[in-house]
Amino acid sequence: MTASLLPLQGCFFTGVESTPRITGKDVKREVPPPTAEDTYMASVADTPFAKWEPGKTFMVTDDRIERIFGASGTPAGSLKGSLIRYRGTEEATSVTGGTVSDVTFTTPAGLPLTYRINKPLERLMTDSVTEVPFTIQMSVIDGARRLLEGKEFYILTSLWRNDDDEPIWKGRKFIPVRIDSVSPGNALFPIKVAFTDHDGHSARVFIHPGAKGEAPRTFSRVFSFSDPRLRYPHIPPEHWQMIIDGRVTEGMTLEECRLSLGSPKEIDRGATNSYLREAWLYENGVYLLFEDGLLKRYRH
Repeated sequence: MTASLLPLQGCFFTGVESTPRITGKDVKREVPPPTAEDTYMASVADTPFAKWEPGKTFMVTDDRIERIFGASGTPAGSLKGSLIRYRGTEEATSVTGGTVSDVTFTTPAGLPLTYRINKPLERLMTDSVTEVPFTIQMSVIDGARRLLEGKEFYILTSLWRNDDDEPIWKGRKFIPVRIDSVSPGNALFPIKVAFTDHDGHSARVFIHPGAKGEAPRTFSRVFSFSDPRLRYPHIPPEHWQMIIDGRVTEGMTLEECRLSLGSPKEIDRGATNSYLREAWLYENGVYLLFEDGLLKRYRH
């Protein structure tokens, strides 16, 4: 079945009994029990400060890191992409007389850098998370590598990226991919996952460590152990191919369109004497119009 773009001009409704506009906030969702995917990367997380050992490595994600090294200055040149190593921590007295902790790192050239944290060492040792701005703990990357590299999963997103986290061609979803490598990502999404599909197309996705719910883009939101197709045996093959490619066509159901394009930003429902009408509006301007639960017109 071939998708066709149908014009929406002159599309007026008469005799419609409209209901209030519905947004995502109006939809009540039950919380399902955690899946194997939800907890798969639960053990991958930043190491608490109390377990830091000299030599622990951090990758610098941004040259703005120089702002945190006021007590020691920064070397000439860029540190972005470099590995700095934890050397040790000593307590010091701040200008206001309080006790602070000077956390020292060394650059690849062996130059010392000091990050002052406004806490005494005793309090720092009790923190579950100690963030060093503009860095990624390489222990997180190592943990993700052990769980991901060389394995095959089904990818759940068509938002494929390049090495710089920029969108590339429109990807496909619900297809098997092999994980080629795991490397440091960026300050927002620390883990960069490189993969290849069965047709030889390579791309990247950027994710967070940890279990589902700990961050907006974790493993279970991007990958699945099993073929999603098995959960929807009632969807005809031609519509499933549309879903894989992120497209829609006339006659698709509400469920099929949601699988293909995701949840809409707004839903407007109403009825006439002849049929139930539902309109979906997406943030990117995509507009879907359903009659009795089947896609009648769209702007995609």
